[in-house]
Amino acid sequence: MTNEYGGFMQFTPETHHGKSNRLPDYDYSLSGLYFITICTHERLPLFGKIIDGIMITSDAGVVVEKCWREIPDHFPQVMLDGFVLMPNHIHGIIEIVESNENVVGANNYSPTHSPLHSPLRGTSKTVGSIVRGFKIGVTKWFRENTDIHKVWQRNYHEHVIRDEEGYAKISEYIQYNPQKWQDDTYHTPNRTGE
Repeated sequence: MTNEYGGFMQFTPETHHGKSNRLPDYDYSLSGLYFITICTHERLPLFGKIIDGIMITSDAGVVVEKCWREIPDHFPQVMLDGFVLMPNHIHGIIEIVESNENVVGANNYSPTHSPLHSPLRGTSKTVGSIVRGFKIGVTKWFRENTDIHKVWQRNYHEHVIRDEEGYAKISEYIQYNPQKWQDDTYHTPNRTGE
């Protein structure tokens, strides 16, 4: 479920019953744009705080941004697009520019391009492996430099960006996320992150 900005609604166990939000037959190694949201464990504001609509980044937040920017160093098929660091989560758009199938560029939003039932699948180039590598890098820093060992929630959210309108909404959502922090579905007002 998405909100009006193309972002994801808050996870509720009563509604979701622990099921994955991934499309069951979608090949997540295929070229295309993906909107990623990753939350901290128990939504703790580990990466900084928002003051007057501006994200004030902690030392840990600086590391998170650095690890995000380094994704293409580890996954050369990935290009980075919009990104925002929030106190207890990140949003980013990644583009897979080559895969086991045809290359589909950022501006090719062809509705006929269907990555369902791809015969060539691999796990080392999937969105899941990219997110896993990013989370591991950040977690390693936390474990070596803090007393925090559980950094991330168990899973993450992704949304396949299918057209230019969707891309525009998500890009705007990312850009203005800090200014809308008080109304953000991930905002936890009883914790420090204001």
